Amino acid sequence: MNIPWHRNSKPFYEVCHGVFGRKMIISNRTKISTPKEAIEELEKALPIHNQNRREMDYLYHYVSGDQPILYRIKDVRPEINNKIVENHALEINRFMTAQNYGEPIQYVSVNDDKNKSDEIDRLNNYMKTRSKDYHDIVLGDFQSTCGTAYREMWSLEKGEVEEGEPPFDICSPDPRFNFIIYSNAKGNPPLMSVAIREDNKGRTVYYCTTKSWVYYIRDGEYITNLSSPNGHGKLLLIEFPNNPRRLSDIEIVATITDAINNVQSNRLDGVEQFVQAFIKFVNCEIDEQTFIKMCKIGALKVKTVNASMPADVNTVSSELDQEQTQTLKDDLYKNMLIIEGMPSREQNTGGDTGQAVYLRNGWDFAEQRAKIDEPVTKRSEREFLKVVLNILKTKQAISPDLTIADIDIKITRNKTDNMLVKSQALIYLLEKGINPKIAIQTCDLWGDPEKVYTQSKPYLDALYKTAEEKQAELNAEHTRQMELSSASSKGGGGDG
Repeated sequence: MNIPWHRNSKPFYEVCHGVFGRKMIISNRTKISTPKEAIEELEKALPIHNQNRREMDYLYHYVSGDQPILYRIKDVRPEINNKIVENHALEINRFMTAQNYGEPIQYVSVNDDKNKSDEIDRLNNYMKTRSKDYHDIVLGDFQSTCGTAYREMWSLEKGEVEEGEPPFDICSPDPRFNFIIYSNAKGNPPLMSVAIREDNKGRTVYYCTTKSWVYYIRDGEYITNLSSPNGHGKLLLIEFPNNPRRLSDIEIVATITDAINNVQSNRLDGVEQFVQAFIKFVNCEIDEQTFIKMCKIGALKVKTVNASMPADVNTVSSELDQEQTQTLKDDLYKNMLIIEGMPSREQNTGGDTGQAVYLRNGWDFAEQRAKIDEPVTKRSEREFLKVVLNILKTKQAISPDLTIADIDIKITRNKTDNMLVKSQALIYLLEKGINPKIAIQTCDLWGDPEKVYTQSKPYLDALYKTAEEKQAELNAEHTRQMELSSASSKGGGGDG
C-alpha cells in the first residue's frame, strides 16, 4: 500500500500516550468459524492495530531520519535555527540487526542420525535458495525498529518452481499492514491473521486467514467469490516479536536521542550566534546607511553624543562553553549505549588484553543481552519451520520422518571472538577426558557443533580413547606380553 507523507513533529511519548510497546490483539473467542465472526473480530481489532501502526510508522520514519528536531521553532533569533539530526536510531537499528541476523540462522540436527542430518542439510539448502538470509535481515530491521515483525510463507504450484528450487517461498511483510489476532485461551494461540491490501480500484481490502479459511473482506462485507479454503491447516503468517514486551530498540531511548539532537543543534546555533553577534553602540548615533557601509569596509568612525561620556562600539555576545557541552553530549550518548546494551567505542589505553577490552567496552554485556532475546526469536522460528515442513512433506520434497523435534535452531553471532581462548579451552577439556562431543558444544567455536562432531569423529577416535578402549588396549598388550614370555620359555627349554 502507499505510505502517506509523514512528519515526526512531536516526541514519541505523545504518539504512544505513554503506553510503550506494541499491543497484542486478543479475542475472547477460541475459534472463528464463519465470515460473520471474522468480520466482528476484524472490527474489534482494527482500532488497536491502527494505534500500533501509528507508533510503528513514527518509529519507521524516525530511523530513516525524520526526527522532531527538524520541526523545531525558535522564538529568539529565529533566523539562526540549525536543525541537526545525529541519527543514532539508525546506528542502534543496524547494530541490533547485525547482532542477531548478521550470520544466517542455521538448522542443525539434535542427534547422530545421518539420514536426518542429510535432510536438515537439504532444508538449509532450500532456505539458501530462497534467500532466507536476506528476508531475515528485513525481518530484523522491522523487529528492531517497530518492536515486532512478521514472516510469511506459502506453497508454490509445480509450474511456479524452477529446477532445484523448493516448492515454497517466503517474505518479511511490512508489520504496519499485517497483524495477528490471538485467542485468550491458555498460551494465547493465534486465531486469525490479517493482511491489509488495496485492490485494483484503490479500495482497502482485508485477507483474514484462519486455520480453515481465507476470508476476503471489503467495506465490511464478505466477498464470497474471492475467498478460499486454507489447505495448510495453519496460519501462514508468523509473528517475530523483538522481545516479550514488543518494545522497539528505538523507543526506549527516543528521549535521549532527541536530547542529543537538541544539544548538537543548539551548539551550532551558539557558534553561529557568536559569529553573527549584534553590534552595540554606546553614547553615539549612527544611521542605517553608515552602518551598511561599515559592514562592507570593516571599519567605522563614530561621533560622541555627550562629551562627558565616551563613545563605544562593541558586540553583544556570549560564547557557549563547548567543553561542558561536549561533556553533556558524551554523557547522553554513554547512557544510550548502556540502556541499549551496546558496546562503547573506547580506545585501548595500553596494557589491556583482548579479553579485558572485550569486557571493558561492553561486548560481553551486548552478547548476554542478545542471548536473552534468542528464545523469543527461536520460538517464532520453530512455528515457521512447522509450516515449512508441512508444505515440504505435502509436496514430497523432504523425508516424512523428519520432525520439528529433530531440528535445533542456531543463531550464530561472531564465533571468532576470543578464538585462541576458546581453542585452548577445547584442548584442555579433551585432555582432561571430557567427551569430545560435550567439549565441542561447550567451547562455542562453531554454529553447528553436532555436524562438526560427526565429521570429526574418525579423527577424534584416533586421538582420544575412551576408558574401555584404553583398558582393552592394556589387556591386549598384557596378553601379547604373556604369549611372548610363554613362547620364550618354551624355546629356552628345547635348547637345554
